[in-house]
Amino acid sequence: MSLPPTPHRNLIGGPDALRGGGCADSGAASRARRPQGLPGFTLVDLLVLVACLSVVAAIAAARGVAAKQGTRLARCTANLQQVNRAVLTFADEHDQTLPAAVADAPGNVWWWYKEQIKGYLGLQGPSGASDAVFACPEDRGYSEPIPFHLNPRFDYGSYVFNGVTLGGLPNIAGWKVASVNQPKQTLLVMEWTAHAPLSWHKSKTGKSNMPFYCDAQSVVGFVDGHVSFSKIYYDGYNAAYTRDPIPGYEYQYSGN
Repeated sequence: MSLPPTPHRNLIGGPDALRGGGCADSGAASRARRPQGLPGFTLVDLLVLVACLSVVAAIAAARGVAAKQGTRLARCTANLQQVNRAVLTFADEHDQTLPAAVADAPGNVWWWYKEQIKGYLGLQGPSGASDAVFACPEDRGYSEPIPFHLNPRFDYGSYVFNGVTLGGLPNIAGWKVASVNQPKQTLLVMEWTAHAPLSWHKSKTGKSNMPFYCDAQSVVGFVDGHVSFSKIYYDGYNAAYTRDPIPGYEYQYSGN
């Protein structure tokens, strides 16, 4: 894989609004038509009311969007927490060893670690788009117009393992858990966006996957088991996963 409402105008007015002026007694005629004791409700009053209602509606809509986004972030965080725990459980039952490349896997352990750990999440048989625990609801994919969790190329998952095994790049594929020197800072599994970096939840690029930008936030899990919504460093040239960040960030890709 390559890294990589609308305002409208209300026209309000009755027959009197269209009638020409010049009648000195028009006020008296108006008073005769208006019930005594009821205040007049003018065009200005209506416009003010409409404006107020529009503001209230806009605030309610914004709160609704924020609540929906918060719910999706919470769901994504809960899913990744389960996946993170499953990877650690796998290690517990395999001589404290994290997933590594296997000969019969059709793809890199970066994505296909899922085949080694999905049983710990109650998933049996071939992977598929119904594997909800591996799906972030905000996943928008990258180079293809479908989310990663609906794409068989990425084993139907939104979350990647810290196992990019290209030469010279930091990763912990096949490591013993005890050999990870900084488990509280070392990434284990994460949203794909942490490798860019981009964000699926507080995106500064909308639905676009470019450009990458510094401090984009992603849901990430760590070797010590905790999960956070973290800012990811970007130097302006290299994808985030190719190096550890500068001091001041709470994560690292390398296990040293």
